[in-house]
Amino acid sequence: MKLRYCVLAACISALLSGQTLAHGQHKDSEQNLLIAKAKAIHQRGIVLDTHNDFSNANFVADKNYTMRLNNQVNLPKMLEGGLDVSWLIVYTKQRELNDAGYAKAHRQAMTKFASIHRLVNDIAPDQIELALSSADVRRILKSGKKVAMIGVENGYPIGSDVGNVKKFYDLGARYMSLAHNGHSQLSDSNTGDKDNIWLHNGLSDLGRDVLKEMNKWGMMVDISHPSKTANLQMMALSKAPVIASHSASRAMYDHSRNLDDEELLALKKNGGVVQTVAFRSYLKTRHDANISVFVDHIDYMVKLIGVDHVGISSDFDGGGGIDGWNDASQTFNVTLELVKRGYSESEIGKIWGGNLLRVLDDVQRIAQQIQAQ
Repeated sequence: MKLRYCVLAACISALLSGQTLAHGQHKDSEQNLLIAKAKAIHQRGIVLDTHNDFSNANFVADKNYTMRLNNQVNLPKMLEGGLDVSWLIVYTKQRELNDAGYAKAHRQAMTKFASIHRLVNDIAPDQIELALSSADVRRILKSGKKVAMIGVENGYPIGSDVGNVKKFYDLGARYMSLAHNGHSQLSDSNTGDKDNIWLHNGLSDLGRDVLKEMNKWGMMVDISHPSKTANLQMMALSKAPVIASHSASRAMYDHSRNLDDEELLALKKNGGVVQTVAFRSYLKTRHDANISVFVDHIDYMVKLIGVDHVGISSDFDGGGGIDGWNDASQTFNVTLELVKRGYSESEIGKIWGGNLLRVLDDVQRIAQQIQAQ
């Protein structure tokens, strides 16, 4: 009897083991199909990151973006992760609001512009090219090269000369924020939302003039760093859609750098786009930020303002990076998470680059109309 029971138990065990194996194989097969689907979508789309900082030290002959450096964005890592378009950032730190401060920041900005031009013209013209429009982006990608675009973080180096807007535009800048962390001569900063200390109660008169000049020449207005009051004023004043180049949802995580629902709804009405940022301390507590939390912010904003107004940014080499997307080589993981959550290829295409390029098109079209008047 005992022997017969042991044989029976062995048979049941073998059967159950087979079922478990079959179930495991089925799960593996589903996962492989999901990964294959995500890879195909990732490869077909335009994968665009609107905010990558950089060091001038990485744009020289013997140390540059053709090499797999320790920084988060360079050409080998872009290739590994399938990142097509990197917006390289002309960033200058906020300092005193006087002629000496403006002059120093202007020199620093010009050095940053020169570094980007050196990359695309001298160091790696066969691998990456500067785009000035969405048509340029598509043409360059079709040629097999990666794309560089330029954003200006902080309008401080404009100084008191509105003519510098056109100067920066001619150097390739296609977006600019009017403040960073600290009030500029153009706009109050998000820091005021935290400490309740203000300089202009939104935009200064000079800031309004600079915004109008940006509309005139076709440079996108970036509302990521200014104060809420300044942002609402910019969206009301701008004749063209604006962007938030690297921000997340304040309702999801209360940080002065994030946009609250009122700002997001105004952004939708304006026709703009918020580029959800993969910056740990803007998403959740520093130790809990991962791709799932990041896409939670995307989900929230898509539900609130629609998929046509949400995009993606990393703030790599400027403090950005989360578990699962900690440099450009891991960019595919974001697409995989979006596929897992049921986003369609069309929706993913909008989020990764389509929405931002649509806004750029709108801004440049409106600029032509303003210039023709």
